[in-house]
Order: sequence, then C-alpha cells, then structure tokens
Amino acid sequence: MRVLMATTAGAGHFGPLVPFAAALSAAGHDVAVAAPECFAPVVARAGFAHHPFADASPDELGAVFGSLAGLSHDEANAIVISEVFGRIDTRAALPGMEALVRDWSPDLIVRETCEFSSYIVAAATGVPHVHMAVGLAAFGALALPRLDAPLVELGAEVGLAGLRTAPSFTLVPTSLEGPNTYDGLPPSRFRDDTSDGSDDPPLPDWWAGSSEPLVYVTFGSVAGGMGLFPGFYREVLAALGDLPVRILVTIGDAGDPSALGSVPPNVHVENWWPQREVMSHASAMVGHGGFGTTLAGLAAGVPMVVVPLFADQPLNARRVEAVGAGIALEGGTGAVGQLRSAVTAVLDQDSYRTSARRMADEIRRLPPASESVPILEDLARNQAG
Repeated sequence: MRVLMATTAGAGHFGPLVPFAAALSAAGHDVAVAAPECFAPVVARAGFAHHPFADASPDELGAVFGSLAGLSHDEANAIVISEVFGRIDTRAALPGMEALVRDWSPDLIVRETCEFSSYIVAAATGVPHVHMAVGLAAFGALALPRLDAPLVELGAEVGLAGLRTAPSFTLVPTSLEGPNTYDGLPPSRFRDDTSDGSDDPPLPDWWAGSSEPLVYVTFGSVAGGMGLFPGFYREVLAALGDLPVRILVTIGDAGDPSALGSVPPNVHVENWWPQREVMSHASAMVGHGGFGTTLAGLAAGVPMVVVPLFADQPLNARRVEAVGAGIALEGGTGAVGQLRSAVTAVLDQDSYRTSARRMADEIRRLPPASESVPILEDLARNQAG
C-alpha cells in the first residue's frame, strides 16, 4: 500500500513518524513524506521520498510570534496552536496536499499532531488517516479545542469530530503520560525500534583522553533561531564549564560554533551529532524539554535537567521531574543560575539515574513500532471499506 506521512517543518514533529515509516518501508510498502519545502534536507537525511508543499508565509508567522511577548506559556500556546498550526500552516499546505493526494493516491495517511492539511484532505477524499502524537496527551487535550474554528474555515466539514475519532499512536510510556483526559481515542503505545544503541560507535575523543562523565547539552533545532544564540548558550557554558565533566553542545543550524568564542577546555561544540549515539554515552543531559529529545534521553536511561523555553516543554519538564528522572528548572533563560547545582545533583544522586533507567525499562517493554504495520494495514483496509 501507499502510505503518506504528513508533518510540519519541525524535527521534533517529524521524529516520531520515522520509526513507523521505516517499519512500513521494511515491510514492502511505498512510503513518502509530505512536508514543507524548507524541510527537504531533514526528510532526505531520514532516507524517504519528499513530496513538498508550500512553506508558510514568513511575514504571517512573524506577526504572530511577534505578538507573544509578555504572554504566559498557556496564552502563547493557544495562539500558536490556533493561528500558526491551525490557520497559517494549514492554509499554505492545502493546495499542495490536495494535489498530492489526488495524484499519488495514498491508501493511508499518518499525520503528526500539528499537521492539519492532511486531515482536511483525508476527510474530504475518504482516505483513512491515523494520528501520530508528538507530545503528551495533556498537550493534545489542550490543543484540540482551539482548532475547531480554523479547521472549519479551511474546509473540514466536521471540524474536530474527525480528529477525535481517528486512531492514535504514541511513543510515550504510560508513566510519563501521567494523569490526563484524552480529547479523542486513547492511543496505542509503541517504542522506537530503529536501534537499541548496542552498536553505537564511540564518540570522537574531543577531550584529549578524559574519562570524566559526559554531559550532553542541547536546546533542539528551534531555540537557536529564536534569538537565544549565542548569548544564552554562553551563559549555560559559563555555568557548567568548570565542572569535572566532559560537555558536548549541539546548537542546530541557527549559528556557527565559532560565534560562541573561546569555550572551556572540557567543552566541544557541534551543529549536529546523531543524538542516539550521544545518549548511549551520556551520564546526564541538559535540554529544553522538546518531545523528541526528552523521549530519547529517557529511552537511554539518561537523567536530565530540563529548562523549558516554549510550547509544550513545561508540561514535559514537569513530567520528567514527577517520575524522578530529572529536575525541571522553569523560568526560561532566567533559570541558568540554578543550572550548575541541578546538573551536580543529577550526576551525584543515584535516585535520578535509577528513575531514568526505570523509564528506559518501561519504554523497552512497549511493543516495537514494527508491530504497528499489521494494525496500519487493517486500518487502511477497514476504513477504506
């Protein structure tokens, strides 16, 4: 069968789709990724065919993001969900998505939480669709009520009803999910089985033979482009640079490592490094609470310090702390003053490591994404019929 994976232009949004796309491809199905034009390099790195649709207007996006200053996380999220994902992104994507579904004729669409043009087209054409969660159920429950108006405006005849009744998959283990109210069907849970980390290569010896614990520092693929680079990153390195650790910092594509200037001798900076390879060697992680990065750390049993910056990151940070796998430092960039003591705590106190490994064990017990293939095959047959 032909399966279309639909995503917005975010590595954290696309990442949860990848193990399912890989499993479908390995089973002999024809898999392609519908994503904005600007996202082509990421899709190519993942090894899938890319069917582009138009990027959203930078001017429209800039106007929305410029209006968020001074708002609370919840207020900002409500605007981003309804105006960015619900209206601006969807309106830009719809013509390309309509043409793609008409010309390529997929048997099934698997869409991530924030990609809605594929939902509108699937509902209009009768193509079965599946929701792939890119966050906790609590975030989905927060997001959905804000989407009815923009989706109806753009052509979804039943608005939210079709989203609420769609089958849903997630990579989130039950313990991390915590208390929630599903705004839709409870999800089927799987784990990313593309690698178990056992054959990950050693990292290059960037630290001249040092065997001190490795602390992985990353704020994802978006933060660097939000005016936080290089200033915020310098503050983080100043807070951690004299600890007895090795530090690997990844900054994404938003800047040049040389812009950080002189860094402490125990620090190495890269734009990107395969995250799974880092996790298998890390003793602790400092991150922003992005869904993909947080889940990857927990799957590897890495305790973490989470400094949430935007979107659903405060929810993720609180759940990491609630399960005992790390420390949440809310307050955004203003939390850097607490960073040194928090990193020291997750390195020195066994309880964090024990809880992180317990989460890794729970994730390991979930069925692999490859076991979703017959379920997806049945959904395509039964819903189409």
